[in-house]
Amino acid sequence: RSRIRAAWFCVSTEVDVRYSGKTPAYPSRPSSQLTSRMTLDRTQAQSTEDQRQSQDLSRARTAPPIVIEGYEPRQFLGAGAFGEVWVALDQNTGRRVAIKFFGYRGGLDWSMLSREVEKLVFLSEDRYVVQLLDVGWNSDPPYYVMEYVENGSLEDFLQRRGPLPVGEAVEIFRAVAIGLSRAHGRGVLHCDLKPANILLDQDNLPRLADFGQSRLTHEQTPALGTLFYMAPEQADLEAVPDARWDVYALGALLYCMLTGSPPHRTDAAVSEIDSNPELTERLSRYRDFIVYAPPLQLERQVPELDRSIVEIIERCLAVDPERRFPNIQSVLDALQRRDTLRDRRPLVLLGLVGPLMFLVLTSMFAWLSHQRAVGDADQLLLVRAQESNGFAADFVSEAVARRIENYFRAVEEASADPELLDKVRAVLNDNEIEQILQSVQGVDPLVELPQRERLRNHPIRLPLQQHLEELLDNPRRPEIASWFVTDKRGIHIATAVGTSPENSPIGGDFSHRTYFHGGPNDVRPDDGHAIEQTHFSAVFKSTTTLTWKVAVSTPLLDRDGKLLGVLAFTVELGRLGDPLENTNNPNQFNVLVDGRAGDSRGVILHHPLFDKLLREQKQLDVDFSNDPRYRVPLDEMQDGALYRDPMGQHAQGGRYNRRWVAAKRAVRFESNDDTGLIVLRQEDYDVAAAPVHQLGDALLRHGLTALASVVSLFIALWYFVSRALSDPNETIRRQGGLRTSPTTISSMETIELPHYRRESGQ
Repeated sequence: RSRIRAAWFCVSTEVDVRYSGKTPAYPSRPSSQLTSRMTLDRTQAQSTEDQRQSQDLSRARTAPPIVIEGYEPRQFLGAGAFGEVWVALDQNTGRRVAIKFFGYRGGLDWSMLSREVEKLVFLSEDRYVVQLLDVGWNSDPPYYVMEYVENGSLEDFLQRRGPLPVGEAVEIFRAVAIGLSRAHGRGVLHCDLKPANILLDQDNLPRLADFGQSRLTHEQTPALGTLFYMAPEQADLEAVPDARWDVYALGALLYCMLTGSPPHRTDAAVSEIDSNPELTERLSRYRDFIVYAPPLQLERQVPELDRSIVEIIERCLAVDPERRFPNIQSVLDALQRRDTLRDRRPLVLLGLVGPLMFLVLTSMFAWLSHQRAVGDADQLLLVRAQESNGFAADFVSEAVARRIENYFRAVEEASADPELLDKVRAVLNDNEIEQILQSVQGVDPLVELPQRERLRNHPIRLPLQQHLEELLDNPRRPEIASWFVTDKRGIHIATAVGTSPENSPIGGDFSHRTYFHGGPNDVRPDDGHAIEQTHFSAVFKSTTTLTWKVAVSTPLLDRDGKLLGVLAFTVELGRLGDPLENTNNPNQFNVLVDGRAGDSRGVILHHPLFDKLLREQKQLDVDFSNDPRYRVPLDEMQDGALYRDPMGQHAQGGRYNRRWVAAKRAVRFESNDDTGLIVLRQEDYDVAAAPVHQLGDALLRHGLTALASVVSLFIALWYFVSRALSDPNETIRRQGGLRTSPTTISSMETIELPHYRRESGQ
């Protein structure tokens, strides 16, 4: 039978419903009783007697029953219940044809045969249907002449290939749907669509075959299809043919091509349905099984399947006919929409990705341009700020130099006072004092000795002590913390201090101080030589007041130029701020730093934080002088780079923990001699760059606003475009509905048989 099906399929040997002469089921057909048998793959099985006759015919036939003029028999294909099939050559055209001879007139339902011929005539000249070429009704035996399709059925093709790729399956599905749509347009419903009833021509294009169960649109007689390809409502002996039956079978066909088996088919389901010999009970079980079957998991079975095809299959296989596509043309419309969207997808993606890439590139270049413009403006501002701060630092450094020169002048004038020199000589020429000085030389100045007490109370020393106190009381020098005199060995012989001393330095050997020997560090010199000119000392911690100070010292010389000792005065750290001319502006100020080589390099001599702390307490923290964290990294500072103020690390220096534009200038005398001190002019970078940053922020806001506007415009345009692209017929529907091709079935369903006609039994 498969060979017969491969050759031609529009004969009435395989039907689901056969009739024998009894009470009529419908008035539109001859009196007969509906006695059918349904299988999984075949619509109707042959009886044992039919099979025996077919086998006998197959063994016996070496020539066709009759010779048909114009056709030359070539090959016997096989025999069926009602005849045999031969391949012949059409002598007029040279094409091969299939001829079906009906050899058992008594067993044929001639009315059914004539109606099938009528339907095939309706479908003549349709390339999607196996064509009927000739009919010999008056011949004995009668015969059909059909076109010969040599590639067999789709069922055989699937058995060889297995599940088909999505693209190939959809193309076969489309061709079958077009064929069904044309058949419906001519008023013919197939009613038994399945892979076995679809033949493949020499180009592997599908052709509809076996219209044995087909019905005209006006017919009301039932037609049973094949299990798992048949719509659930079709499995009813009272059902009226409906175009949606073919819609369901079409969806089952595509499902089978994609997965290898029809939907919902399992061995358990087949066994359960076939367990009852009664046709009506089997049909009822089939309906219940389809209705209550779990949803299909097509996307899991075929992961590469696109959502549009899944939706088409799901709607074709909807159990409720009202949710199914109403006709085959609707299926083709859905396929067309899918194809349109897929064809447009590259353009859609290009239209989406193109503007997005344009926006991204434009935004990127705009951002880079914005950053570069702001960076260039910021760098230019930094250069200008450094130049401006450099000019200010020049003026401040000159003021500091003048102040130091004044200090030098003050100590030098005091050292040249004859009265002071006489008092110093009187002390140094006293034998008792000389013995005391010799005894304390080299002793730690923090060690209290009786000799030091004797020296402090010696009457010869008191005039010198009083002279220093008078110098200290000078109102023009309020920042001076103390005056003192040492002998040529560095031992203090007189000291005037503005505050109560913790430890008197008189009699202490301070030859290690830089104000005595003039070196960079507080280290006792090997030769014991004192300074030879006025000197600005390194920062040191006073043993008298326990505060950090600097000293301005000068040598005391006798009339003959011999060294008598050293005269000096001290200024506490933080009291050197007057020449810095700092205001209350926290965003711009000057800092004095010790830039000389040695242990005190980088020590801050004055800072606005010192003023604040001195107002709150009498002296500064020791950490400011000996903690490296609070020292300026002079060797690491670079021109054009932002600066971090070390005082920002102090507990009360949080406001200085920022980025600063700093310009440094060396403090030099008018003679261009370097004092070793450095003035830092600091300006808050964020405040200085605020106009540039505000302009940059404004440009950024405008850019973001423009970008948001363009993106919003693109989104709005894409919204309307996507709506239009989602349904190509949207405009037509808004104008009053979708216009389709005028066919007899594409826009209507089969009319149901009136109840009175069914009940009349006529």
